[in-house]
Amino acid sequence: MSLRPLTAQERAAALEKAAAARTARAQLKNKLKTGDITVAEILQAGDDDEAIGRLKVTELLESLPGIGKVRALNILDDLGIASTRRLRGLGIHQRRALVELLEKA
Repeated sequence: MSLRPLTAQERAAALEKAAAARTARAQLKNKLKTGDITVAEILQAGDDDEAIGRLKVTELLESLPGIGKVRALNILDDLGIASTRRLRGLGIHQRRALVELLEKA
């Protein structure tokens, strides 16, 4: 089943919405990097904001100081979280384990 072609106005609106979502995620990652916001606050915000909820957990971890791609993947593996998981897709226990692990570090 194919999607119907978008009109020029619909395409422009979709591009604008996508750009706004990318900007929101980038600002959030910068706040996390500077320590202005915690991971728990981001997880809570992801429930309300669709753009934040679509942020991949690996991207979130990589924006923390001292965590790169390998360490982020190791953290996810230790917690039993798939590397493709997005914030909105995390379960209650996964969220709790992630916050507890990052608060200890």
